[in-house]
Amino acid sequence: MDVAGIDRRRVGAEETSRANRGWWDGAADEYQAEHGGFLRDCGFVWCPEGLDEADARLLGDVAGRDVLEIGCGAGQCGRWLTGQGARVVAFDLSFRQLQHSHRIDLDSGSGLPVVQADAEALPFAGESFDLACSAFGALPFVADPGAVLSEVRRVLRPGGLLVFSVSHPIRWAFPDDPGPAGLTSDRSYFDRSPYVEVGADGKASYVEHHRTMADWVGHIVASGLVLRGLTEPEWPVGHEREWGGWSPLRGRLLPGTAIFTCVRP
Repeated sequence: MDVAGIDRRRVGAEETSRANRGWWDGAADEYQAEHGGFLRDCGFVWCPEGLDEADARLLGDVAGRDVLEIGCGAGQCGRWLTGQGARVVAFDLSFRQLQHSHRIDLDSGSGLPVVQADAEALPFAGESFDLACSAFGALPFVADPGAVLSEVRRVLRPGGLLVFSVSHPIRWAFPDDPGPAGLTSDRSYFDRSPYVEVGADGKASYVEHHRTMADWVGHIVASGLVLRGLTEPEWPVGHEREWGGWSPLRGRLLPGTAIFTCVRP
């Protein structure tokens, strides 16, 4: 997509949502073409390090459970969960991503229920789900993660689990470069200015927000959820695939992903 410039400035919820909906609608085809094979049509990969839910079991036994997938993209994770016996509903901000989910359903004979929705205002009744999960979906791309976490708490049943992965906060102190340039910090970890791509019209066309590790913990606690675990996947031996700023070179030295496990009391 055409980018006229890069900015670091405060961006509100409405502008963030509009920009990222447009960006993902425009980038979905290329994204699925580039990463679809790694993600698999029916697979649950938590992160570019390749941590697979089939091995990690961060969600536990999902059979017979009602599960919400947050920011589902083409529904690969939700489709895998369905295959494990879960009853899954998935949503995404991008209509084009959901069209890819429908394409996969037609090709595979599956049928994942999907909804177009904004994570800051979930269109689901309270206490509807036993589990919620998100593999880099929605949470890095919203202006108010506290609103998302509060909404997830609302739709979870008591004792319900939320597990979500995001870029590891330490990555924001380094250039998003898979090569040697990505190994030297060039900005403050504590600078929370969003990363903003600006289009030719001067408006934000893509927005990603930075939170420190303490920020994430604070948002989780403030939402009424309880933090139960934190996973920082190590770069596996033999995994040579690059994905944006993730690479074997950086991954063997710096954490690239943080996975939070939370429970609703």
